[in-house]
Amino acid sequence: MIRLITVLACCALSACGLIPHKPPKPDPAVARVLPPPTPRTDGAIYQQGQQIELFADLKARRVGDVLTIRLTESTNASKSAVTKTTKTTTVNNTGPTVLGRTITTGGVPIFTTTLAGADSFDGEGSSTQGNTLAGSLTVTVMEVQSNGNLMVQGDKTLKLNQGDEFVHVSGVVRPADIATDNTVTSDKVADAHISYSGKGVIDSSNRMGWLARFFNSVFAPY
Repeated sequence: MIRLITVLACCALSACGLIPHKPPKPDPAVARVLPPPTPRTDGAIYQQGQQIELFADLKARRVGDVLTIRLTESTNASKSAVTKTTKTTTVNNTGPTVLGRTITTGGVPIFTTTLAGADSFDGEGSSTQGNTLAGSLTVTVMEVQSNGNLMVQGDKTLKLNQGDEFVHVSGVVRPADIATDNTVTSDKVADAHISYSGKGVIDSSNRMGWLARFFNSVFAPY
């Protein structure tokens, strides 16, 4: 009976990593609804459907234009705290004497008091975290705000032989920050939402099984 229970427990533990999990998905993208094209009219020099700018950079500035965001995210955070406290208390009170003799009972002084106490605390903690994300992603202008800023959003899906990778970027870009090659770095994107996730064999191998996650949660009984 004990061997049977042991075998069943081993099978349950080995099956923890085989239970499928919900694959990560990129943030839902907003439907890219572009404005209808301007109807073309005949003209000798100017036609209302053909906009040609002779002295303007080819930068994104209208709804539907594309813009390349260079991902240069790098964060490092560290925190350290040390606390030490010490307290020592000593009381030594000698009882009164009568005719040069200490009042005693059974040879033991009854008014002499000695008290000593000590208290100390020593605590220390530290935390360090770092993240780096580099690359580029071309996004689409979804809206032009009243002040000229561009609301952009874009997704990239890479289907590899051992899994899939998802990248999502959205935020607000100021036209003045766009370089002449129609690119902008991610550190100049306001209200930036950047997510990087994936699914596949490598992602599954880096995840705990459900039983291991239970023993590492707050619901563990010990």
